[in-house]
Amino acid sequence: FLSDVELFYTSHSIIDDVILIDGEEAHHITHVMRHFKDDTIHITDGSGSIYKSVISEIGKRNVLAKVIEKIQYENKFSNITFCIPRLRNTDRLEFALEKCVELGITNFIVFDSTRTVAKGEKIERWQKIILSAMKQSLRAWLPKISYAKNIAEIFKQDGTKILFDQNTSQTFQSILNSQFSISNYFFIFGPEGGFTEEELRMANCELRIKLTDNRLRSETAIITAASILTTTL
Repeated sequence: FLSDVELFYTSHSIIDDVILIDGEEAHHITHVMRHFKDDTIHITDGSGSIYKSVISEIGKRNVLAKVIEKIQYENKFSNITFCIPRLRNTDRLEFALEKCVELGITNFIVFDSTRTVAKGEKIERWQKIILSAMKQSLRAWLPKISYAKNIAEIFKQDGTKILFDQNTSQTFQSILNSQFSISNYFFIFGPEGGFTEEELRMANCELRIKLTDNRLRSETAIITAASILTTTL
């Protein structure tokens, strides 16, 4: 049904089966994809629904479409948050975010660690990346992303913290038999150079696991964990 379609996004409420699309998305529909009135398009609200719709009106800055079919999708990983460190190479961080969204992860916290070189938030930039990845992969849930200035802010969150640490014996595979449906889970990935002793002490009472026996680049570990998680659960 959706394998060969272009997916668009609206942030507006859908009233009486009429969808309003404006801004860059409207421009993309009319000027990039060259759609016209009465064309069929597919739109997501980012909250689990994809609407097969027919364009009913094209304005200068917006598009109206009438819903003819609605498909609802479950968010299987709504209680799992990937906590990703700022990486030295911005492109690698953005690549990891993009691939995790394509695989179905819908919650992210980007954090600065003690060994982070490039610090600070770029929420607007990251939001554009995850929106694009959601549409590209035909996902119906727009991921949420936030920023933490240090790892301590993550440990203040309610839920189970799972720290990826190469210097431990318990493996990721060993916990996949657990049911990840009882509480919120925070998967915390290490920065380039690893966690400091102080950061590891903060995680002393949390679950520490290793992803593989081999040492992986941070972005490789993040994408690998997402792939294993989304294909196993």
